[in-house]
Amino acid sequence: MKQHEQVIKVMELNGGFATLGFLYQNVNVSRWKTKTPFASIRRIVQDERYFLKIKPGLWALNSKREIITKLFDIEKNKKNIDFTHYFYQGLILEIGNIKGFNTYIPPQDKNKLYLNKPLQEIATLTKIYNFTYSDILDRAKTIDVIWFNNRKLPSYFFEVEHSTNIQNSLLKFYELQDFYSKFYIVSSVYRKKEYEKKISLSAFKEIKERVNFVDYDFIANLHSKSFELYTLGDL
Repeated sequence: MKQHEQVIKVMELNGGFATLGFLYQNVNVSRWKTKTPFASIRRIVQDERYFLKIKPGLWALNSKREIITKLFDIEKNKKNIDFTHYFYQGLILEIGNIKGFNTYIPPQDKNKLYLNKPLQEIATLTKIYNFTYSDILDRAKTIDVIWFNNRKLPSYFFEVEHSTNIQNSLLKFYELQDFYSKFYIVSSVYRKKEYEKKISLSAFKEIKERVNFVDYDFIANLHSKSFELYTLGDL
C-alpha cells in the first residue's frame, strides 16, 4: 500500500477526516523509507487530488466532501462560529492532556462537539478544582479551557474568541491575575489588532504583559507538533 493510501485508509476509518495529530498516531510509518515520516504526512494531506483542508489543523478526504460538509455544517461564506470555537477548544484540551495537565471546560460546554465526540470526553476533569474563594472560582468556571498542574492549581487559562467581545475575556483574566498563571486569547489572526487595542486600555495595565494572543494556525501547529513529539517519545 502506498503512503498516501495508508493516510486515506486511516481517514476513512475515522469518518473521512482527521487532525494531523491523529494521523501521526494512527498511520503506520514503520515501513516508510524516510527519516521524516511526519513531514511526509504533512506533504501528503496537501495533495488536493485526495484531501481538502477544512480548518488549520483539520483535513478531510475529497471523496467524502459532501458528507463532511453536512457533518460539520460547512457552507461557502458561512462563518461556522460554533464549529470553529469548539474545534479549537478541543485542540487546546488535547495539547494540555499530552503535556500532562489536568484539563477543564465549563459545564455548559461539556456536550458540545469536538469533531465527532463531546468535549467532556476530551477534558480530564468533570468539575473545577476548588482552588480559591467562591466568587473568584465562579469567574474561573466560565473560562473556555484551563490547564491545572499536579498541585491542582491553574497554570494556563485559554479563551477562544471567534466572534464575541475580547474585552469580556480580558476582564476574566483581570479577576484571576493573583494566580501564577499564563493567559491566552485564541482567535483569528485578523482580530489581533482588535486585541491590541483592548489590551492597551489602562484598565488592563496590570495584566498586559501576562496575556498573549495566539492565532488558530499557532494552535493547530502546536497540536500537531505536540503529537509528533509524543509519538516519538519526547514528551
